[in-house]
Amino acid sequence: MFEASASAIMVATLLITVTVTVIRWGWKMVKWVWLNPRRLDRELRKQGLKANPYRLWIGDLQEMVKMQQEVTSTPMASHSHDLPPYVASFVHNLVDKYGKNSYMWFGTRPRVILMDAEQVKEVLNRSYDFPKPEAIPIAKYIATGVANYEDHKWAKHRKIINPAFHLEQLKALIPSFSQSCNDMIRKWEKMLCSSSDGTCEMDVRPWLKNFTEDAISRTAFGSSYEEGRKIFELLSEQGDLLMKNVIIYHSPLWSVIHAKDKRRMKEIDRMVKSSLMGIIEKKEKAIKAGEDPKSDLLGLLLESNRKNVLEQGNKNSVGLSMKDVIEECKLFYFAGQETSSSMLAWTMMLLGRYPDWQVRAREEVLRVFGNQNPDHDGLSRLKILTMILYEVLRLYPPVGWLTRSPKEDMKLGNLFVPAGVELLLPILMLHHEKEIWGDDASEFKPERFCEGISKAGKGVSAAFFPFGWGPRICIGLNFALLEVKMVLSLILQRFWFELSPAYSHAPVFNITIQPRHGVHIILRKL
Repeated sequence: MFEASASAIMVATLLITVTVTVIRWGWKMVKWVWLNPRRLDRELRKQGLKANPYRLWIGDLQEMVKMQQEVTSTPMASHSHDLPPYVASFVHNLVDKYGKNSYMWFGTRPRVILMDAEQVKEVLNRSYDFPKPEAIPIAKYIATGVANYEDHKWAKHRKIINPAFHLEQLKALIPSFSQSCNDMIRKWEKMLCSSSDGTCEMDVRPWLKNFTEDAISRTAFGSSYEEGRKIFELLSEQGDLLMKNVIIYHSPLWSVIHAKDKRRMKEIDRMVKSSLMGIIEKKEKAIKAGEDPKSDLLGLLLESNRKNVLEQGNKNSVGLSMKDVIEECKLFYFAGQETSSSMLAWTMMLLGRYPDWQVRAREEVLRVFGNQNPDHDGLSRLKILTMILYEVLRLYPPVGWLTRSPKEDMKLGNLFVPAGVELLLPILMLHHEKEIWGDDASEFKPERFCEGISKAGKGVSAAFFPFGWGPRICIGLNFALLEVKMVLSLILQRFWFELSPAYSHAPVFNITIQPRHGVHIILRKL
């Protein structure tokens, strides 16, 4: 009798526990997919902002994917630079439909689209008030590193990494850039020598991608660059998998339906970390044996980390762990290669499309360097080439937008931003905004930067932010510009090129804004 009662009590207790757990879980789900979105929707609409009606769980994601697929299924109009309707079609359409005070639904979270450049500047300057939103878990397989950390961890990593990117240190990397570029140029010259008419038609995109992989491998890892290059293939595949899943990740049962992709991403992550750990350990041994730590970015990072530990005294609290260094190396690789290669590809496309600017850039390069290898001082005096690069970055920025999300309720000018709302900073759309850049905003006109960035638009310097803005501006900005100026100078010294009739203009966002079908040019030796 007593045992039967005890069993009944245990069963009843278990049923109550399960019921309470299910109710709690159900309540959390209801709050997440319905109550919180509806509350935030009311807060935003009360301020005059407009959006599509909220759709349970998925928000605007389904419509966003469908619209982007429809728009990019065909190339753009011949050589048009009006990218927002093509690359950011959903956001562009939403602003056209509801005006500049609008927002979208990224799953269960509303994203307010900031079309006011001064508001964008304030958000980027107040980096502690408006941090980056928490990344989806699969994003960690690409890289975390300083670009994705917040608060104390970001400050610590930035302090330790900064010395590697000082201008004086970057000067020492120029020979590595030059070596990688000259290797590519020799192959081009060999192809032209075997041509009957002295010309060669090629897709320059894979050549430039290979160059940046080689250059960053040399500058990041010195003598281990051949090992480093193998990592690019894995990270490139990882990037494709991330872009394939980044939006559908929010769909129900993603981890079941796309389990194969998830397993492959984990496998690549293990392989990349293992390879990088081997390179880092080898570098540490070489430095202990007397190798100059300033010969490459990894050496500079390890030396800065060592000095920071010695100054502060406690390695566990102030230094970077092996895991930290691996993540920073992944970031060197991925962000550096993607940014530089896409910038180079779009610059060569535009110089092939506008031969008058190619002539002016070449004349400047030959006037400064003649036929000698470019040096840092000369590269800093290339005013015309700098104007061209700024205009390339305005029309074809590496990324189309940034996102920020306050952890608590915040005021942004007259806008009240409740915790849980994300802010979309539309780089691409602001770079093409006619109220800032004029009616010719979608035309290639490098002369608009003849007096620098601050006077290029209508008094709103924050409207140009291809590498971000404020305290979290991209740490690799000077590295990327130095690399791109170097390779373009060497190419302009030796070759003339024009766009091939085979070129198909189809920009696409895949980590960075890239030419979907490559950049086909006709190359000839000068």
